[in-house]
Order: sequence, then structure tokens, then C-alpha cells
Amino acid sequence: MNLQTTIALVANVAIALSFIAAFTFGIAQVRANARDRRERLTLETLRLFHTREFAQMIHFLRITDIPNTQEEFQALPDDAQITLIQAAQQMESLGMLVFERYIYLDLIDKTLGSFVSNTWMKYKPMFLDMRQKLDDPFLGEYFQWLAERIDDRMKNHPRKPFHLTIRRHGL
Repeated sequence: MNLQTTIALVANVAIALSFIAAFTFGIAQVRANARDRRERLTLETLRLFHTREFAQMIHFLRITDIPNTQEEFQALPDDAQITLIQAAQQMESLGMLVFERYIYLDLIDKTLGSFVSNTWMKYKPMFLDMRQKLDDPFLGEYFQWLAERIDDRMKNHPRKPFHLTIRRHGL
């Protein structure tokens, strides 16, 4: 082997190793960014759950009979309509975040749990009616999907309450 061939071989190996190192570093960076994004969205979601506005919305949904039709919905006072729309939009957004895997279903299960599926059951007649009358088959689809996942999980794979599963760590 002559000197030029040796130099070319060493250069090619160096380029290949540089590429492998850059590729590996790039993959690590993408994974770290995805983990950071998920953590940030998880924290933002948890902050949403701790607002007075969210608590008022939960209270409103628990004490209110949700209409069964679009016409009954439109007959409600504006404030009630706005609260029902906002609640549905928030549930829809949570469903999208879980479906797109930006936040874990486990987070919603642990924080809201059956509230999501119970609320969907209250909204369901109205949404089904509106889907037909408004010719919008997508209305509330991620809310429905999320509620069905939570319901399925609670029926088929119930988790034990945290206080019954943790070790006391000397406390």
C-alpha cells in the first residue's frame, strides 16, 4: 500500500467516524428535545388543572344537566353556552394532546380519571345531535376518543389507588 492510499483510507475512516458521531449526537438531541417538550406540556397541563377557572368549570359540569339537542343548547343563557363550549374545547384539546402523544394518557387518568368519561356521557347526546344537524362528523371527536380510552382503561385495566401501592419510605 502506498502513502496516498493510506492517507485516503485514513481520511475516509475519519469522515465515516465523524458522520457516525454526528448522527448519534443528533439522535440524542432529538430525543432530549422530545422529552423536554413532553415534560413542558405535562407541567402546563397540570397548571391548567389548578386554576380557579378550571375548578369552576368542573363544578358547573357536575351540577348542570347538559342539553340533549342543538336546539336545547341554543336555548340556554349565553354564559352557560360559553362554559359548555369552553369545557368541550378543553377536553378536545386534552384528547388531541394524548392522541398525538404530547402528554401521556396516564396523566389524564391520574388527574381527571372518570370525570372525563362521565362528562363525555353527559355531552354525548348533544354532540351526536349536533354532528348530524351541523353536518360536522368531527365535532368532539378527540373528546370522545379520550373518554373512551379512559373508560376502557378503568374497566379493563384498573389501577390501584396510589396510597395503596407506594412503599412508605420510612414515613
